Amino acid sequence: MSTFDFVIVGSGPSGCALAAGLADSAAKPRVLLLEAGDSNEDRNLRVDGQRWITFQNQSLNWGYKTIPQIDCNNREIDFSRGKCIGGSSAINFGVYSVGPRDDYQEWARIVGDDSFAWGNIQRRFKELETFHEELPDGVAKKYADPIMENHGSKGPLHVGYAREWEKDLTELLDVFEEAGFPLNPDHNSGNPIGMSVLINSAHKGLRSTAGDLVKQKLDNLTIITGAPVQRVLLDGLKAVGVESNGTKYHATKEVILSAGALNDPRILMHSGIGPAAQLEEHNIPVVLDVPAVGQGLRDHYFVPMVNTRSGTSTGRKAFYGDKTAMDAALKQWQEDGTGPWAKFACELGIGWFKLTEQLVSSPEFKALPREEQEYLLQETVPHYEIITHFPVHWFIPDFPSEALNYSCLVVFLFNAQTRGEVTLQSSDPDAPLSFNPRMLSHPFDRRLAIEALRDSFRIAKHESYTKDNVAEMAMPKGESDEELLEYWRQNISASWHMTGTVKMGKKGDVDAVVDRDFKVTGIENLRVADMGVVPVLVNAHTQAVAYVTGATCAEKLIHEYSLA
Repeated sequence: MSTFDFVIVGSGPSGCALAAGLADSAAKPRVLLLEAGDSNEDRNLRVDGQRWITFQNQSLNWGYKTIPQIDCNNREIDFSRGKCIGGSSAINFGVYSVGPRDDYQEWARIVGDDSFAWGNIQRRFKELETFHEELPDGVAKKYADPIMENHGSKGPLHVGYAREWEKDLTELLDVFEEAGFPLNPDHNSGNPIGMSVLINSAHKGLRSTAGDLVKQKLDNLTIITGAPVQRVLLDGLKAVGVESNGTKYHATKEVILSAGALNDPRILMHSGIGPAAQLEEHNIPVVLDVPAVGQGLRDHYFVPMVNTRSGTSTGRKAFYGDKTAMDAALKQWQEDGTGPWAKFACELGIGWFKLTEQLVSSPEFKALPREEQEYLLQETVPHYEIITHFPVHWFIPDFPSEALNYSCLVVFLFNAQTRGEVTLQSSDPDAPLSFNPRMLSHPFDRRLAIEALRDSFRIAKHESYTKDNVAEMAMPKGESDEELLEYWRQNISASWHMTGTVKMGKKGDVDAVVDRDFKVTGIENLRVADMGVVPVLVNAHTQAVAYVTGATCAEKLIHEYSLA
């Protein structure tokens, strides 16, 4: 059978939330979910403590990279994207953060639709998750004390805290507090400001993925793997299906692209929907000239600061430096989900902070549009983030074994003003697009990067932190603007939070591709629902945003087609 009511392309968080929402509706429409990668059924790919290295599995990763970044010493930056059931939720680092309520208020303002306002978004978050609030024995409530009314208890996605924490985690949180960073007992309350303990997309040592939303066998949901989509099938200006490796799948109601911010534009452009000049250059017949397709690319960026530590302050070397210990730990994890692989790098400190005083007085801030200034000053909108206990030894080639007792603080740059692009580079529909995020090209981004790193020194150079340091492994050479900016240029990484390439907006917005109902303007029965449409770069690790985006689209479709 090749005809369905709804055809969904991509099984990441958005696609799975959308497919599950539609398939579970009372009318039980026929839903097809197409995934380019494989089924990803190996439980060993979901070891919580190994979530940091799953992306290195080439069969699960599209393997994308940026073009050389002019403002980052011409470096090509890793742009990993998941290619399997679960999408990027199967290869990400397991941070489950929903972001600030003011980000969703901004989304609602931009598109003129309260469906995206915090109250409605939080309701959907609660429907998606089962939140496990349990803390390890002896951990004080000041570190994590969530209010359950902000969380769900019956959803398919299991999130919460690791049941064992590394011994120096709470000690480091105390240092943050001593250094003037307030503690926040629940970063998923709608206000992330302050230092928190991470809520993970994992439970009992097992990482959660978007595949958990569609694992229930439903007669009306068909999932086909190994099915990359090259183009949307069109009848004039109406979408009637998709083509995958020569096979055509037809939709009687809608085609919805949830292939991600880097792949949605590729499928649209090879279907003849996109910037006419690009399509013509690659001999693709123009169906609809949409200049905004592929424009508006945004992401978060980060740099690490690494110091080796005294042997009494961390137990990492005894574990990571001993293959026998790691093998035994894997056997224990396979038996009951416990042990060091459910402990090391499974619980992080995470905090979001404002730089209001430093930024408001800067000429770079004053040069921003008034609406952007007002947004950046909203109560819950942070300007940068720090995470602790990042296992950086897996990311540094030839990391010395004698240095495995270390501490890594990672500083994230939020609210970058740069808008990058993804563009055609081939007439082959299977060839990736060219990715240019234009990192650090905007003056405000450079100012924010400098001030975020400088402010993070309140912890990185605090005497209660540095007393356990042995040697610097990766730190800025000095504290001048030039030295801090150069550190970013040399060490910047993408957060894989690609957003905005098929942007949502109001009717007539020249930078918008879809309307507030996710419909591609000018094409009937074609929608896009994933991070590509989100018009705000939400100040979070965006897998949660991707889930709720798919859930919101499902809710709109259920209402429009009376499926409830």
